[in-house]
Amino acid sequence: MFSIGGNILEWLEKTIAAISPKWAYQRKAWEKGYEEIRNYDAGTDDRLNAGWRTVNATADQTDSVYRDTIRARARDLERNSDMQESIIGAFERNVVGTGFKLQAKTSDETLNTKIEDLWKEWCKPRNCDVTYQQSFSELCQMAIRRKKIDGGIIFVKRYTQGGVLPFTLQVREVDDLDTMQASRKNVRIVNGIEYNEYNRPIAYYFKTYDIHGLYSGKSERIKADDVIFLWDKKRPSQIREMSEMSPTITRIKDVNSYMEAVSVKERVAACLSVFVTKMTPGGGNGFGRQNNTSNHSYQGKTLSPGMIMEMNPGEDVKVVNPPAQGSSAADFVRLQQRLTGSGQGISYEAIARDMSQVNYSSARQGLLEDQKTYAMEQQYMIQHLLTEVYETFLISAVLSGAVQVQHFWNKKKEYMKHSWTPPGQKWIDPLKEANANKVSLETNQLTLAEIAAAAGSDWKDVVEQRARELEYMKLKGVIKDDEA
Repeated sequence: MFSIGGNILEWLEKTIAAISPKWAYQRKAWEKGYEEIRNYDAGTDDRLNAGWRTVNATADQTDSVYRDTIRARARDLERNSDMQESIIGAFERNVVGTGFKLQAKTSDETLNTKIEDLWKEWCKPRNCDVTYQQSFSELCQMAIRRKKIDGGIIFVKRYTQGGVLPFTLQVREVDDLDTMQASRKNVRIVNGIEYNEYNRPIAYYFKTYDIHGLYSGKSERIKADDVIFLWDKKRPSQIREMSEMSPTITRIKDVNSYMEAVSVKERVAACLSVFVTKMTPGGGNGFGRQNNTSNHSYQGKTLSPGMIMEMNPGEDVKVVNPPAQGSSAADFVRLQQRLTGSGQGISYEAIARDMSQVNYSSARQGLLEDQKTYAMEQQYMIQHLLTEVYETFLISAVLSGAVQVQHFWNKKKEYMKHSWTPPGQKWIDPLKEANANKVSLETNQLTLAEIAAAAGSDWKDVVEQRARELEYMKLKGVIKDDEA
């Protein structure tokens, strides 16, 4: 086919040249110029890009084919890979840590204290979790984990009795969405979620299970107002989650396979193997051929300390000592961990806990970049989960009478004001950071609220606690009034 096509093109070029030599010359010039001009190397189909085949499609068309497979593989690595667990653990510790602190910001300080005390009580497992098993901080930690591994996690607001408030949270996995629900007349349902014409979720369809945990074949429709679906949207056409580990799970799997092979080879290298070689071939039938059914045996096939034995005539011993690979494996794994960490937005030191190759400046710079990644995740949690839960919590507290607020519905925005303080970050050299904070505070570059928030504390709590300590020290005579 190629030769026929080439002959046709050659005949066509000759025909054009015979009819109009000028036209043929211009064609050759343009053809040569086109070959030399490359606007985008990534868009060419040359030898280097011959196997690179891609298509443009909507996010849902791209993701839906691989979503379940990638999620299953990410979960498998979660169970079996220490390298992946180190990444997830870094996000859990630094994004949620010991939890977010609530600061109610109404104009009534007494009301603020009462709301904050009620919030602390509600965050206990028997009050916030419909299963009575996890505190709110633990639910947030699980949200970070599942968002990374599964791509998303779903919180359903449940209005039940038994806790300090008639409001709890039920956590559902993305697998619980009933993807078999089909669209109906004027109702568009895609992958278990009902959408309007703007792709805004209207309702969610969840699988229902019997008392034994088996799928009943039925679904529960829950309005979107009572559902909090946490997932990272990266394209305007994306309507469902995708595992955030998808760019790195293949590399993690390769490292696991490589380390398994190295481990096997190291175990083999640790073994002392001895082969007995014969200088002359053994007797047998025919011209020197050895009889496969020979009953000859060699006494002493295993080695033991202090063993002394005599070799048979014409035999020699050779020791097998296979080369080890442990020394080169460290560099390879370190490189792969560095690439994997960068793919998730954090440094190698954060996931490997290896500080052997950094100094103070490089460690601090890496920590600052990591904190930017964690801060983005914290902001996401605040905007998509914590604020939504707090507003529902406060409304439930007012409706149940746990908090008495006059004219709440007329001044709802004012009473809803609040802020969150994420867990603080510790510094490498506290003395240098403390001096820098002191200078920034004295020159009005930072506020006490910002410095306290960076340490994970409420500045009001810091001031009040410090005032109590000073007053107590004056009472005990540790300091004088003029020293306070």
